[in-house]
Amino acid sequence: MRVLHFYRTYFPDTQGGLEEAIRQICLNTIPEGIASQILTLSPDPSPVVIERAEATVVRARLHGTIASCSVSLQAAKQLRALSGWADIVHYHFPWPFADLLHFWTRIRKPSVVTYHSDIVRQRLLKHLYEPLQNRFLRSVDRIVCTSPNYFATSDVLSRFEHKVEVIPIGIDESTYPEPGADELAATEAAYGRDFFLFVGVLRYYKGLHVLLNAIQGAPYRVVIVGSGPTELELKRQARELGLSNVVFAGYLPDEVKIRLLKLCRGVVFPSYMRSEAFGVTLVEGAIHGKPMISTEVGSGTSHVNVHGETGLVVPPGSPRELRQAMDQIWHRPDMARLMGRKARQRYERLFTGKLMGKRYARLYRDLVGLPQQDGSAEIAEGAR
Repeated sequence: MRVLHFYRTYFPDTQGGLEEAIRQICLNTIPEGIASQILTLSPDPSPVVIERAEATVVRARLHGTIASCSVSLQAAKQLRALSGWADIVHYHFPWPFADLLHFWTRIRKPSVVTYHSDIVRQRLLKHLYEPLQNRFLRSVDRIVCTSPNYFATSDVLSRFEHKVEVIPIGIDESTYPEPGADELAATEAAYGRDFFLFVGVLRYYKGLHVLLNAIQGAPYRVVIVGSGPTELELKRQARELGLSNVVFAGYLPDEVKIRLLKLCRGVVFPSYMRSEAFGVTLVEGAIHGKPMISTEVGSGTSHVNVHGETGLVVPPGSPRELRQAMDQIWHRPDMARLMGRKARQRYERLFTGKLMGKRYARLYRDLVGLPQQDGSAEIAEGAR
């Protein structure tokens, strides 16, 4: 079976949780007999085709953005051509330009959309876009939501509940490099250990300004891995606050990120808006048995991180309560270790790449009318 994924950005041009989710879907459906291609946009699509372990990546030129929506004059032609190769077209939402091309190219293949997030910030444009959004979601054959929490709190998804299936994002830990002792020692020499770790694209909804306010005078350090639109603003805030206990590490390759996950005390994820729909970094923390701190925004972050079990969940946008949670993880190491063990156990039960791959493969087979394979009980467990 052949699946074409379509999203506005992908590796190697950008690195974020949604890109990693697509990578893991492709990798973990390979054992199920599924080949994938990924059509994406790039400001410099040279080469146009990149062969990666998970899929063939085809890049159309990015010609600009309109209200943060990426646009390409080449993508329609490429989408039409590649959909001829595919048995299923798999969209990743939100991206209004993809909705337009779905109708413009008149694709007649079975279609699925993974609904990663509601549109939160662009409230005026959201109302203008809503008719197209609803028409698009009506037209696709199946909608995948990444957590039961998000499904339960999304007004948009409630309109299409008859075609929604919950498939949490999973990660195959073997796809990440395992560091050697010398590599781990070198990273510890550069960053230390027992710090709190944030990993992600530095965007407005990540709540890092709240985190910086929270750690004033704290006895522990925070390492922030990633780059993005708010980076300069956050660095200016750190200077104004006189913070000496925060490190902006910038973009780091996976091998260094994994070493930092092994060295940290816990993962902190202060996103304060529903734009943060899942939190792949939380799953990465759980893989490494780390306690997590996240916020309650009615999204999948609280499906990954269960308050009092795998970590602590605090109200969004509150420096005081975020600081209290970090203090608990710091001053109560036995509690932190127990939460880390339970985080790892929850990962093994719900968020492995194998389980996600089986559930997507089951969905794909259903769409094209192929017989299902065994493992229904294991597959059903993944959404709980």
